[in-house]
This record gives sequence, C-alpha cells and structure tokens, in this order.
Amino acid sequence: MKKALIITTISGFLSKFEMNDVKILQEYGYDIHYASNFHNPTYSFDIGELKKQGIKLHHVDIEKSPLAAAKNIKALKQVKEIIDREKIFLVHCHNPIGAVVGRVASHFSKMKPYVIYTAHGFHFYKGAPLKNWILYYTAEKFLAHKTDLIITINQEDYNRAKKFRLKDNGRVEWIHGVGVDIERFQPRLEKRAVKRNELKIPKNVFHIVTVAELNKNKNQKVIIQAIAHLGKKDIYYSICGKGKNFKNLEKLIKKYHLEKQVHLLGYRKDIEEILQTADCFVFPSIREGLGIAAIEALAVGIPLIVADNRGTREYTKNNYNGIICNANNVKDFEKAIKRFYYDINYRKNLSSHCREIAQEYSIEAINKRMHQIYKMADQNVQKRIVKYGMILWQKEK
Repeated sequence: MKKALIITTISGFLSKFEMNDVKILQEYGYDIHYASNFHNPTYSFDIGELKKQGIKLHHVDIEKSPLAAAKNIKALKQVKEIIDREKIFLVHCHNPIGAVVGRVASHFSKMKPYVIYTAHGFHFYKGAPLKNWILYYTAEKFLAHKTDLIITINQEDYNRAKKFRLKDNGRVEWIHGVGVDIERFQPRLEKRAVKRNELKIPKNVFHIVTVAELNKNKNQKVIIQAIAHLGKKDIYYSICGKGKNFKNLEKLIKKYHLEKQVHLLGYRKDIEEILQTADCFVFPSIREGLGIAAIEALAVGIPLIVADNRGTREYTKNNYNGIICNANNVKDFEKAIKRFYYDINYRKNLSSHCREIAQEYSIEAINKRMHQIYKMADQNVQKRIVKYGMILWQKEK
C-alpha cells in the first residue's frame, strides 16, 4: 500500500484542521502515518479516535521554538527513520518547524519522498520584523529547493512563494484555507437566547466574541482596552481559546475593572453555538495567514471587526461585511465597536453579506481543490514507486 506521512509541530493540529486531507489521501489509496509531538496539544484531540480512523501515530520530539535546536535535531532523525522504516513515498508538512524537520528529513532519507508543505501563513510578510525576514525568509528560500509542492492560503504568500526555486517540476498552489463546515456554522436564531443565558450574557447587551489562541500576536488586549475606553456597561466580550497570555489578559481585565463584562472562556467545542450569541466578531491579530475562526463567524452571519493583515484582507471587505482597523490602534477598534453598537441597521446590512463570502471557503470548495492537488501529487508518487522498484530490482540482481 502507498504510504503518506503528515507532520505537524502541534499534535492537535491534524484533528482540528487536516482530517479532510486525511480522507482524500485515503481515497487515493494511502495508508496514513502521523508524526507530531503528542505532549504538545494546543488543540484537544483523541488518540483513540485517530487510530480508529486508521492513522498510524509516531511521537517525535519536535518543538515549536526554533531555539529548541537539540530536540528538533532529534526530531529530524526520528522522522528520517520513520520515512525509511515505513517506506513513505509522500510527506505533507505543516507548521514552520514541522516543515523544516519534514523537508530536511525527506532530503536525507533513502526513500526521497514527494514533499508537500502547506504554509498556513509565512512568518515573513509585509511589515514583519526584520528578524523574521532574516530567519524565516532565508530558511524558506533554502528549503524550497527541497520541496516539490508549496500550498499557500493567501495571495501575498502565493506571490512570494512563486518566486522561490523549488525542486525540478516543483509548483506552488493557492487554496482558501482548510475549509469551513457551512452546515455546522450557519445562523440559528433560536439558539441565541438559550446560549446567552448559559454564558451569563444578559439579553439586551452588545456582545463581542473572539476565537483565537491567547498569545501576543492574536492581540486580544486591544479590544479589552477599547471596551475600557468606551466605558459602556452593556458591552460584553467573550474570548474563546487558551494560551500563554491567559494571565496577562486576566490582569488587564482586572486593571480596567471589567470582570463582569469580559470573560475568558478557555478552549471551547461549542463555538458554533457561542457565535449565535454575538453581535460582532473581532479578530485583531497582528499577523494572520488566513483566520478560519473569522470565516466561521461569517458563515453564521456575524459581521467582523478585524486588524488589517494579509489573512483578513482575503475575506473582509470594509463596510461590506466588516470594518478593517489598524492592529495597533486602540482608537480604530473603539470607533468600529461604537459604530456597530449604535447603528443596528448598519450592522444588519453588513451581516446580510457575510454568509455569501463564507461560501467560497466551504469544505466542499476546498476539498475539490485538494482532490486536484493530491491527484497531481499521486501521479508523481506513482513514478517514484516505479523508480524505487527498479532500483531494488537492480540491487537484487
């Protein structure tokens, strides 16, 4: 059987974002192997469920930080051993360090598999710190030589990747993310009051929702500051997600005496229901490759307030389905929230365009593209299998 290895730095990433890719590869006859650090689950996942799906799991000591050199070198050796031992012919890498480890390991393996890297947002982008360009751009430009296919999820990254020199016959593709389940995420007005009551959100208050990891890049603090400046007791803010910035955000909420209005809800599995309670969805990230959470909000018909970055520019049209702000400008977000808060008709008008845009990012649309991409990759794998078989035959002779 043909074998594919999926590599991620964060072990919950496959369950959260890549199960549709797994199903497509299985349709093409691949036995799926998954390598990750299973002690590092940013997203919840069920090992038993992955095994039920026929996925073979391999723990490797990969770390998210590029400074964890010793562990990542160890992970590189571990991945190379997996590729050679399991006779992997297709490797699909995700996350920056996963992409480094996967591509270098593939290069030094005996199997020389077909290598795909999905860039969920390059760390070098217009306006990125100089150190990002020095470190990540240099690394990506070099590693592109060891890559057969780069998949990007926004136009800026696509244009950048097109300038890299990939392996012979290498190519770059552009897809609209991992796909949103627009049947799961759709307006359900009957859920609004019930869920608000469960979350202790009063019936008539203006409710803002964010879904994102709690880190500095996701920039939730700017919304807390904007709400504090507005001074309205009937503006509530629910932040869904977990991360290293939890305590800092908690301190900020206490500093502004917003404990009754701003709630840190932690990691949630009922996001589609929480979105029903929202009057707007805020996504103030400084950097974003795309931002699937914001598209899920659009599918529910919730207008956006976003920071201007290459990801949000893909699906946010100013004054059409959202308002675009400067990521570091609290006043911008304050004005946007104020506009939504006071002008219900404006909010309703923007809401009417949301689901229409979300359709472009549906699972069905993305799966169609991934079928095409994997079909092309599989044709290349078939050639390598034949070549590998000939090499073995010649050695045996």
